[in-house]
Amino acid sequence: MAINTSSASVETTSQSAESKNDHDTFTLENILGSNHEAVEHPRLKENDLDGATGPAEGWDEESVSRPAAEGFCVECEDQPAQVLCDTCGDNYCEVCFAAQHRKGSRKLHVAKPLKRNSKSAHNGAAGDVSAKENGEEHDDDVDMNDSDEELDRIVIESELSTLPAPTLLPGAQPAVGSKVGEWFIDRAKYIPLRLTFGERKYLRLLDAALQVSEYTDKIDTIGYGLSKPKRIVHQIRELCAILSGLVLAADYKQGQELFTDRDFQSNAEFYQTIFELGRRHKIMNPDKMRTTYGKLIYLLQDSQAPDVRDMLSFSCVKPIITVYNILEEHDALDMLRDDLIMVATQEIYSEGRSRREVQRDIKNKERAIETLSSKYHRSGLSQEQVRQCIYSIGDNHAFLRTNRDPCEKMITYLKEHFHATQPKDVKSTLAIRSGKNGARLSHDHAKQYAYVLQSLTLWREILHDMFRLWSLAEQDLLAENVSYRLRDTGQGLNRVQAAPKTFRMMHTILHRAQQSVGSWVGSSAIHMGDHNVPNALMFIDKYSQIYRILLPICNTLSQIPSLADKPALRSYIEDDFGSMDNCVREILCDFFRHGFDGSGADNFFDAGSCIDGRLTSAWNWCAQLEKKRYFPVFLLTGFVGFDGDW
Repeated sequence: MAINTSSASVETTSQSAESKNDHDTFTLENILGSNHEAVEHPRLKENDLDGATGPAEGWDEESVSRPAAEGFCVECEDQPAQVLCDTCGDNYCEVCFAAQHRKGSRKLHVAKPLKRNSKSAHNGAAGDVSAKENGEEHDDDVDMNDSDEELDRIVIESELSTLPAPTLLPGAQPAVGSKVGEWFIDRAKYIPLRLTFGERKYLRLLDAALQVSEYTDKIDTIGYGLSKPKRIVHQIRELCAILSGLVLAADYKQGQELFTDRDFQSNAEFYQTIFELGRRHKIMNPDKMRTTYGKLIYLLQDSQAPDVRDMLSFSCVKPIITVYNILEEHDALDMLRDDLIMVATQEIYSEGRSRREVQRDIKNKERAIETLSSKYHRSGLSQEQVRQCIYSIGDNHAFLRTNRDPCEKMITYLKEHFHATQPKDVKSTLAIRSGKNGARLSHDHAKQYAYVLQSLTLWREILHDMFRLWSLAEQDLLAENVSYRLRDTGQGLNRVQAAPKTFRMMHTILHRAQQSVGSWVGSSAIHMGDHNVPNALMFIDKYSQIYRILLPICNTLSQIPSLADKPALRSYIEDDFGSMDNCVREILCDFFRHGFDGSGADNFFDAGSCIDGRLTSAWNWCAQLEKKRYFPVFLLTGFVGFDGDW
């Protein structure tokens, strides 16, 4: 009897289940019925079933959180743990601990250094093996090799120190006459070698070929006839064919030697060299190849895909030639430790100096270059190549002067004209209020002063290490096993790709800037690989434009005193602003207030106080400059725009 009752209940249950399944079936009748909310698409049910065995990840979803591997930071999950937070009970690397315990009650947490096992702390391969044994796979599992060791060294050296921050810029250039130590060794690893005259001829051919190429128009699109790998191979071969024709037209004899009865694979080294010239030139000159570099780097990015490389039969990518590579290859690195290198690569300024002093410095520099080139040349390394290395380091100094020094000048202006805690008068206050004059943040004078100071300090730090960041960005973009996805980011279709090396270096720079200023106002979120900054190329392009904002402002401010030489202009400024100093102070006050007010986007995530939002606000201020009452002063000092020559 019990058996019959059981079977009856089972039968009733199965019938009710079948009835429920009938009502939940994905049919037009059920969708239009009263119980439409219970209807699920079959594909969603499959995903639910898959989720029982493993985490489901969508095409455009963030990676599912997994526990960090043993011995690694619980926050970033890819750095060795260095400290233990007693209160949280978690292990952190130094950078993440400082970021997570920056303010609030967490600021009072006590951290203890971990006694790292030499085997787990220094052997990255062993850590990877243990992670795989635990069944963990990291989304950013990229071959870091030497770059990882270099970054770890940077982090350990810059973060473990608990001493007060020095007043000088971290890693600042040694002064003339002082010991250079290892400063030039570290910088030279990321300084590209200057192009020779013959290489510049090929650069022009590459630029001409990229100008007529429609690579991104035909690859980064949806609904094309051929498969994407076939389209990529076709476009790369077409570009190589154009290059071959241009080389043949420019130098018929060399063209015959290269291309007679040969295919693309036989000339792989030639194409690698041509593409490397374009990348090297762009790093040294960020304002050049502004439309063609994007095509070039996306082409090389696609060529690194395994299926494309198999179809293409050769690789288009080779490492960037740097000063360090050349000198290391010929055992001449001691030149970078020679104290004379400081004189040979120094920037010579003429402002406020007599002609005799300038000429004396020029002679000393030329003599130092000749001395070094004759001392360190050897078999395989001519004197001209040594000079080329010295000139390349000088180009790096010129880059720092143009890009980093405006940040230093603006910091100087901020400290000279404004008090850190109290405004000197009503017109000198930096306070902003959300909703007033377009501001999206509310800061009193002291908080806005600190916010501006830390933003300019961060920009200075980024530009100081821009060559290193550019090198890491190219490694992320050209990584073979880090794919991208084409996504509509609100500004058209863009390649969204993770940039683990660049992201980690940015965290190191951010932490260094936070230590330098002592406190931090606003968010420390860094956008990378999302709709705001889709990939490392967009990141580099964004921060290489900082000097385009600050340099015209610095030039205008420096030339305002010269307007007093003309009585009519002096009268105009005194009538409208009261004095020259008042004019300078009004321009600075407006920029420091509304160039850092969180404006420039529709929400706080895209702009606001995050790391990238600060730059968005500055660009928004530039767009509003024509509406300012001091705009005629900019025009009188020769201002033509934020995208011109100064």
